[in-house]
Amino acid sequence: MASTKKHLLKVIILGDSAVGKTSLMNRFVKQEFSQQYRATIGADFLSKEIMVDNKLVTLQIWDTAGQERFQSLGVAFYRGSDCCVLVYDITSSKSFDSLESWREEFLNQANPKNPESFPFVVLGNKVDKETERRVPQTKAQAWTRSKGEIPLFECSAKDSLNVEEAFQEIARRALKKEQQEETYLTNTVNLSQPKTAARKKGCC
Repeated sequence: MASTKKHLLKVIILGDSAVGKTSLMNRFVKQEFSQQYRATIGADFLSKEIMVDNKLVTLQIWDTAGQERFQSLGVAFYRGSDCCVLVYDITSSKSFDSLESWREEFLNQANPKNPESFPFVVLGNKVDKETERRVPQTKAQAWTRSKGEIPLFECSAKDSLNVEEAFQEIARRALKKEQQEETYLTNTVNLSQPKTAARKKGCC
């Protein structure tokens, strides 16, 4: 039986300009794809409700500009994120090499409570251009393993390959983070209750 509680999860997508961040979001949320490239100005977001492990989840997906001149605008959108998606283009070595700086910038600006365990997911987009590949899958796998076994999905916004599967994993990891934080807060409250009871007993 599905849980009736709704979970609002904030997901932010980072990566160089033109790697396909907007296309991936539109493919997942709207089932649309456009061949025309239009740079994102600042940030934009779309929402979609999905079922994850019998729980109703609303993903609020933030698409950010990849150009350096807009990066300072994105800082305000990083905070409160439940998962960060790092996107590169398999036909661009530069976009893959930039993942390290995007990850570091997110951790510095978002300042999550537990940076070591904060959920990331890496998407290698444009596998429909396999003949133009510049980033071997083995290279990407080695990098994600070195960062604590970050999930890696090679996908295509154009062909819809692995997009649904990738966002299911993104939602699952974001939901797990939220539940861990809820458990932590509940335990904190419970720990204080015995002390209150003990004080009352001493007064009688």
